[in-house]
Amino acid sequence: MQTLLLISAESARANPGLAIGFGLLAAVVAQTTLAVVSSVRRLAQQRRQFALESERLAYEVRLAKSRWDQTEQEKSSWNGWRKFRVAEKLHECEDVFSFVLKPHDGKAIPAFKPGQYLTFGLDIPGRDKQVVRCYSLSSAPSDRDFYRVTIKKEKAPPDKPGVPPGVGSSFFADGVNDGDLLNVKAPGGHFYLESEKQTPLVLISAGVGITPVLSMAREIAAIGSERETWFFFVCRSRADHMLKAEVEQLVARCDNIRLHVCYSKPGPEDVQGKDFHTAGRLTADVLKAVLPSSNYDYYMCGNGSFMKSMYEGLIGWGVPEAKIHYEAFGPATIKKTSDTLTLRKADAGGKVVNVTFGKSGKVVRWDPALLNLLDFARANEVRIDSGCCAGSCGSCSVAVKEGEVEYLSKADTGEAGSCLTCVCRPKGDLVLDA
Repeated sequence: MQTLLLISAESARANPGLAIGFGLLAAVVAQTTLAVVSSVRRLAQQRRQFALESERLAYEVRLAKSRWDQTEQEKSSWNGWRKFRVAEKLHECEDVFSFVLKPHDGKAIPAFKPGQYLTFGLDIPGRDKQVVRCYSLSSAPSDRDFYRVTIKKEKAPPDKPGVPPGVGSSFFADGVNDGDLLNVKAPGGHFYLESEKQTPLVLISAGVGITPVLSMAREIAAIGSERETWFFFVCRSRADHMLKAEVEQLVARCDNIRLHVCYSKPGPEDVQGKDFHTAGRLTADVLKAVLPSSNYDYYMCGNGSFMKSMYEGLIGWGVPEAKIHYEAFGPATIKKTSDTLTLRKADAGGKVVNVTFGKSGKVVRWDPALLNLLDFARANEVRIDSGCCAGSCGSCSVAVKEGEVEYLSKADTGEAGSCLTCVCRPKGDLVLDA
């Protein structure tokens, strides 16, 4: 090309007309080159846009299919108890077992929202009445033919050897095996992820609290969502790192889900960078060090002290209350600022309210610091059965003989003449059949 241009230049000096021709030719070549480059760029941009549109359309199709499947499966929901067979019992780690459950009647089961739980009616030998317990689903709504719960056997606290171990969890760990039949209520609960949203997400869990947030992460992967997701988990060491391989495989195939594991007491063989990322407890300071900002929706589940500490840390970081969602088992462990203000306003008159427990023969002055009637009853050694502690399973329902109650949210309500003690408080003097 360079040689051609030199020859053209020599010829142009000898013939001016030829020079003009070569100039016009060069202009045409340049214009054509620019047009070709522009076309290539435009074509590449169109291809990228087409790929993005195809991905978006594919995601919308998967989401629509998921909604359709859920709508169809909801038709197979049931009231009351239904028999489920333990298809498989899996030992996950120390004192932790997963139970794969399939309907005994072989019929379809309804979908659920990731984060919800199952309610079990347990016929435990030596108990004069059925024990009701709720356990979060660790499977995903996309698992159409079975439910899975993952349960940790709760031992007596080391500092309180006189306290008995967990009744329900011990029964599952020691007494439930493959092929056994269990009484199960349909999935429920107000703590769940809205799969349609695309806002950035942080999943936070401690110990067996991993179960509902794992369900959320699995559903994000199943529907092909590209939602930015951070998965934080804390346990003592690898010895009780439940569902470890499953979570790592999930993260490995999903670029948008990032994992950060804390070991509060790493064992001598636990390898930082392989088994876990941070040595120590999971706190809001860890989140600050890892996350690029605080602008996320937060979903967390763990024991009461963990959730209380994490909630207060997030609020201190400037995260709005509306962006913090937590497992509602034991709602009194976290008292939102709005809840506290409501209670202060309600009790501003200083009126003394007495709660009478009819069966127990106790009359006790109401303590608003305990937030709900179930906690108040426990504090005064009055036994009331409970399950979910979130107003869903109905286990804590007690007849109201005199007076009225008010519920902690508009979503909560009990049957006429009764109240759900885990999510309500007295409006005035109250007589309960407990």
